[in-house]
Amino acid sequence: MGDEMAVRAAVLEALRGDAALAAMLNDVWDGAPVKASAPYVVLGECIGVDWGTKDRAGREVRVAMTVQDKREGADGLAALLALVDGAVRRVTVPGCEMGAVGLVRSRVLRARDEGWRAVVEYRVRVLG
Repeated sequence: MGDEMAVRAAVLEALRGDAALAAMLNDVWDGAPVKASAPYVVLGECIGVDWGTKDRAGREVRVAMTVQDKREGADGLAALLALVDGAVRRVTVPGCEMGAVGLVRSRVLRARDEGWRAVVEYRVRVLG
């Protein structure tokens, strides 16, 4: 279970540490905020599965996040998603050898009163 928490912390640090992303967001939340004002990113659930080899322990961790943008057009959300993607793909997990990092799936929707929302899930593979 430690790898899931290490990957989660690394993704959170990467998102919060990206200057271009920070300039476009009000905040990056670790879990659902009590009250938040868009645009923001919420780091959601992490799911870990074995990704080891014969002689090395490893985990594939799937990290879900929600990206919320209140602007009328979808261009703002698209820009946020591009920055989120770049930040996540640069993730490094201390004490682990990095495997592949990639987008597993995404869902985009438009809510009349809430603007644009995307739910994205990334796969981060690490060897311990």
